[in-house]
Amino acid sequence: MAAQNSLVLVDGSSYLYRAFHALPPLSTASGQPTGAVKGVINMLRRLQKDYPGSTVAVIFDAKGKTFRDRIFAEYKANRPPMPDELRSQVQPIHDIVNAMGLPLLVVDDVEADDVIGTLAREASAASLPVVVSTGDKDMAQLVDGSVTLVNT
Repeated sequence: MAAQNSLVLVDGSSYLYRAFHALPPLSTASGQPTGAVKGVINMLRRLQKDYPGSTVAVIFDAKGKTFRDRIFAEYKANRPPMPDELRSQVQPIHDIVNAMGLPLLVVDDVEADDVIGTLAREASAASLPVVVSTGDKDMAQLVDGSVTLVNT
């Protein structure tokens, strides 16, 4: 575990999919799916507990295509679209993250992992300890003397 007073960068999109697929289907009495909401919020609360005094920021993919889609026509072309049961939980998760007082970042035209990579490099260059929390194995390339990876 990294020191207190770290910058904890959470791959919200990774958390979203992990919670959706790892937890049993949950819903409100009216049928609104809530499993991913519960899972993401529980994981964020755990990070806050594990890294007291740290800034926990949550980064999500923006809606729509990214600059890579324009450059590479085949980029993620075979990936299935987000299920409706998951899509309906994105905004409630954003709302709860905001209500928790956590910074939430969504950058148009850019994936969350690109934003996380940029923030991690900038913070590392400023000698700030960084924790990246994600299930994306590609993020391991960010690890250095200032950046650690927590695999969710």
